[in-house]
Amino acid sequence: MPDAASRLQSFAEELLQVPLPVRIRAWDGSEAGPPGAPALVVRNRRALRRLLWKPGELGLARAWVAGDLDIEGDFYAALDLVSGLVWNRGEGARSLSEALREPEVRTAVRGLLKMAGPPVPPSPPREEVLRRRRGLHTKRTDKRAVSHHYDVGNDFYEIVLGPSMVYSCAYWESSGATLENAQRDKLELVCRKLGLTSGRPGVRLLDVGCGWGSLAVHAAREHGVHVVGVTLSQEQATYARKRVADQGLTDRVEIRVQDYRDVTDGPFDAVSSVGMAEHVGGEQYLTYARDLYALLKPGGRLLNHQIARRPHVDETAYSLNGFIDAYVFPDGELAPVGTTVTQLERAGFEVRDVESIREHYALTLRQWVTNLEADWARAQQLTSPGRARVWRLYMAASALAFEQNRIGVNQVLAVRTSGSGASGVPLRTRTWN
Repeated sequence: MPDAASRLQSFAEELLQVPLPVRIRAWDGSEAGPPGAPALVVRNRRALRRLLWKPGELGLARAWVAGDLDIEGDFYAALDLVSGLVWNRGEGARSLSEALREPEVRTAVRGLLKMAGPPVPPSPPREEVLRRRRGLHTKRTDKRAVSHHYDVGNDFYEIVLGPSMVYSCAYWESSGATLENAQRDKLELVCRKLGLTSGRPGVRLLDVGCGWGSLAVHAAREHGVHVVGVTLSQEQATYARKRVADQGLTDRVEIRVQDYRDVTDGPFDAVSSVGMAEHVGGEQYLTYARDLYALLKPGGRLLNHQIARRPHVDETAYSLNGFIDAYVFPDGELAPVGTTVTQLERAGFEVRDVESIREHYALTLRQWVTNLEADWARAQQLTSPGRARVWRLYMAASALAFEQNRIGVNQVLAVRTSGSGASGVPLRTRTWN
């Protein structure tokens, strides 16, 4: 009888109709596949049961998070090869459901079922979010989703993000810059775009989704701005308040645990929303845009920094990713940048500038992965082995997605113009090499 690795390789190639570009190393010590390629390590029969009970992305994710499935060799290269088989097979490739209707594939599945062991579905890893698809993006469900992602321990985030504690795309003035310098340059870029660098007294900034307070502290310390930062994460707020106090900025910065929909003490001169709008959701996006518009003075600016997906041929407004939704950002939704611009303008904004910084996010994510891997044992102790594996996979896969233009990130500068139509934006805002 063929060994486990050979049988798994044969099944995968029958299912996908292409040669398997990675090696398979199975629980019985057998190996199959191209020599020298990264290896997909199937550690036990439970991994096979996970894939058979939940074919596709969710089964793979559960096996990975539980440690039943691993990768040996170049991690990025392996993810790139696997993503080409599972997620990015191109138009015209038969779907998984179509493949499973083929007699040859069904016969192979029956053979794998015998090899997999007890016909009982393994329990999902405890890091998986229990899905409740009804009532998305209420204040309660948004708070629960934010807590799942951000309230995993500030010490863990210090490992991943480094001293800057900025959890959004850095801005790399040069590829040789440090992560800390690139994040500082991003914070300053946001301040410049929002017109916070003029030194005018009494300028007020609302930082929506303020995270650990990095932008709030920077704007107050460097430019004398008065900042209200809001977050739904209690752990973030505690950390941010301590940073504010340590910097002697309590007279300029207020950090609140508050939903942006509950902010009533406008108007503000500027609003920043950096890496937060992905949590808003399609049904609430116009409300989000209108709420921020109402909180701005005439002539006030919004800087909306948001990840975007590529538009589909059969377009719908928003899209969910199974692994991300179950393990990383529950209820997160990505839209094309054109959809975001349209919604902002429907709310009354004039969009003045859209800057794609896609490549910058790939550099940022690779640095975060390096930070995590460098302190891997401690990261697992601070959260859980499964959570650490979630983060390593999602950040590395996201880096590849940004590099390959499967997702992007854009800074959209929008203005609430005055009654006369004046924007207050300089005639020249960009300098190109």
